[in-house]
Amino acid sequence: MEALSDFWRRFRRRRTAVFGLALMAVIVLLAALGPMVVPGSPWEIVGTPFTFPFVDPAHPLGTDVLGRDILRGILNGARVSLLVGLSAAAAALTIGIVIGACAGYFRGWLDDLLMRFTDVFQTIPNFLFAFVLVAMFGTSLVNVVIAIALVSWPPIARLVRAETLSLREREFVQSCIVIGMGEGSIIFRQILPNAMPPVIVMSSIMVATAILTEAGLSFLGLGDPNVMSWGTMIGIGRSALRTAWYMAAIPGVCILLTVLALNLVGEGLNDALNPHLKNR
Repeated sequence: MEALSDFWRRFRRRRTAVFGLALMAVIVLLAALGPMVVPGSPWEIVGTPFTFPFVDPAHPLGTDVLGRDILRGILNGARVSLLVGLSAAAAALTIGIVIGACAGYFRGWLDDLLMRFTDVFQTIPNFLFAFVLVAMFGTSLVNVVIAIALVSWPPIARLVRAETLSLREREFVQSCIVIGMGEGSIIFRQILPNAMPPVIVMSSIMVATAILTEAGLSFLGLGDPNVMSWGTMIGIGRSALRTAWYMAAIPGVCILLTVLALNLVGEGLNDALNPHLKNR
């Protein structure tokens, strides 16, 4: 309990991090309560097309080119974008942590092999790689998540490898090796818990990056056609950008605020988890 209160004390020292956490909480709450606030399908035509925001009280954020409610699309899109971001980041973290930990602990030929494998993924531009994967295997939400995860894990693998190489030489790890503790137990019970702080910080950035990547894919027509995401809404609004700018601007602002909140939370986590800042 004392450790938790100490963590919160260091986290709240950065006011922008507290603001980011509050903003993120609001976004998550709206995504969770969206179907109750504005029930119905976001694809349903409910009004006159091209209704500007704040003109019709029934549709406070206006309607799109076909008369679909933009507020309903925003609330449903929040769930899709957050789901993609969290799922892709979780999958990328799993891949990166396993590869990085194995490379850093066993070293030698396995380290060389895994790092050259990582280099292959890092030589290809992330968005272009995700674009090709989704175009090849289909535009379902699962394929989008898998594609984003496959292009996002290399930085985590390198970070975990570096932390593992450092921690492997510490006395507590050497003591575990001397007493005959299994390699799996050493990696997952001794090394990885101590390597998590920088990984946790990077994970918030990965969620933000995944949301941006999904938005880019959906904007280009490679999102799941059965779900409404913020990127899909921007793609729908681009054909009327000059006459009805709000259709692309509103979901664009939602993406901006979400990514900003995640980055601010990441900065706060860095301050709270960085051992060099604990006594400041």
